[in-house]
Parts: sequence; C-alpha cells; structure tokens
Amino acid sequence: MPPARRALIAVSALFAAAGAAHAADPTMFRDAGCGCCLKWLAQVKTALGGTAKIVNAANMDAVKDRQGVPDALRSCHTVLVNGYVIEGHVPAKEIARLLKEKPKGVTGLAVAGMPTGSPGMEHGNHREAYKVMTFGPGGQRVYASYAASR
Repeated sequence: MPPARRALIAVSALFAAAGAAHAADPTMFRDAGCGCCLKWLAQVKTALGGTAKIVNAANMDAVKDRQGVPDALRSCHTVLVNGYVIEGHVPAKEIARLLKEKPKGVTGLAVAGMPTGSPGMEHGNHREAYKVMTFGPGGQRVYASYAASR
C-alpha cells in the first residue's frame, strides 16, 4: 500500500475515533437537587464511555426552551451530545443508535416525565411502560418503546 494511502487511512481512523470520543462527552444540565440525573448519567457513561460536563442550572425551563424541547416531552435533565438534545431518562442504547443513524429532521430524543424503571429510575424489578420520542423539525415520533414489567 502506498504511504499516502496509509496516511489517509490513519487520518480517517483518527477522525472517526475523535468523533466517537466527542459523542461520549455530553454536557448535562440539571437541577442540583435531583439525584436521579446522576444515576442516569452513570449508566450512560458506563455504556458509551467518556466523561461528562455537569451544569447545575437554576432555571431548567430556560435550558429546555433554548434547546427546543417540547413541553409534553420534558423531564428532569437536558443533555447536549454531538449536536443532539437528550431529554430525560433515555436509555444509552437509544442514544448510541441516534448517534449512529443521524436521522434527518431530529433535534433529539426524549423520555417524558420520570417513568419508574427507566435508566436512573429503577425501583426493584417494576418498570412502567414508556416511549422514547424523537423531536425536531421533522415532528415527533416514537423511536423506541419499553413495555411494563412487574
């Protein structure tokens, strides 16, 4: 293989690795008094790797307004990662899927409210049914569904 081609492959691999590292380094906005946010973040970091910047925000509604999170999809924390907004207790595997697929017309993913059994909201084996929704210029749609369990 010619040296120029090897160099191009090496640079491409470096950019891919840098992109993956960036994707795993979110900024989380949260109310300082909320503990479930940190439980969710620990699970996401375990699954996706990286580090996170945590910003304790006095006015979470203003953060959500700036990021275009619809009122009906709001939860306790808002995370910015790789150009997307992640609202609430979205499972790490859905975040990884979003970052891989990069669907058009999607600003982010949201799990409305704080459903029991969603990541960071575990209480025994009980899980409420919940949906992971996309939102953005393309509207809102179901991205994934999680069934209830007892």
